[in-house]
Amino acid sequence: MIDFYIVRDIVSWALMITGGIAIVSGAIGLVRFPDFFSRIHAAGVTDTGGAELIIIGMMLQATGYPGGWLLVAKLAFIGAFLFLTSPVATHAIAHAAWMTGFKPMQGKDLRYDGDGK
Repeated sequence: MIDFYIVRDIVSWALMITGGIAIVSGAIGLVRFPDFFSRIHAAGVTDTGGAELIIIGMMLQATGYPGGWLLVAKLAFIGAFLFLTSPVATHAIAHAAWMTGFKPMQGKDLRYDGDGK
């Protein structure tokens, strides 16, 4: 018979590792993408998704401890806060950049970076 605690540990660690990989891929996107709007999109999407996966994994881990449900509730509130505020902050930063004159790269401009290489 499969033990629930082993399954919980495997699933929670898989979620946390996947979230970490998502965050690292977002960091790589910050370096590799050509313009500001592509970079902020990569950072915003992977930041929200990666953080949520890590928090869900932590919630699964917390269920195994006495009083862990209080910790699960706290993590759920933190996850909801991040889920709601991270896209809003990303949008506000992108909107401010647009209003100050930053324009996204389009078409053939995407072949070159800012140095003309």
